[in-house]
Amino acid sequence: QQQFKESGGGSVQTGESLTLSCVGSTSLYTSACIGWFRQAPGKGREGVAAIVPSGGRTHYVEFAKGRFTVSQDNSKKTVYLQMNSLKPEDTAMYYCAADVSAFPSCRNFYGDPYQNFASWGQGTQVTVSS
Repeated sequence: QQQFKESGGGSVQTGESLTLSCVGSTSLYTSACIGWFRQAPGKGREGVAAIVPSGGRTHYVEFAKGRFTVSQDNSKKTVYLQMNSLKPEDTAMYYCAADVSAFPSCRNFYGDPYQNFASWGQGTQVTVSS
């Protein structure tokens, strides 16, 4: 089963950028959908962006559109999340995971993260100060 390790988080100022990396243990093509999620202190885990490894189609939630870009490099077994124009409300632990449900699809990305996604990494912390 795919396992992920996230990195690239850090502390930045409002308006700055960060690029997160999610390295898989096997080919990205073993997953129908790989998503980025985040969890702020005291809040639930929410989707940020997702990618279909076969074909590269991307999905974004509303707050990520226009600021975040998800991409992949299967030769490095890595999914990236480029985050621009960061805001204090983007402060959270960021995770990546794969859809492991019986019918995996990035349509599941918009639902409960825990229902269909697994192989969570340890996360990488992003802190944005004003």
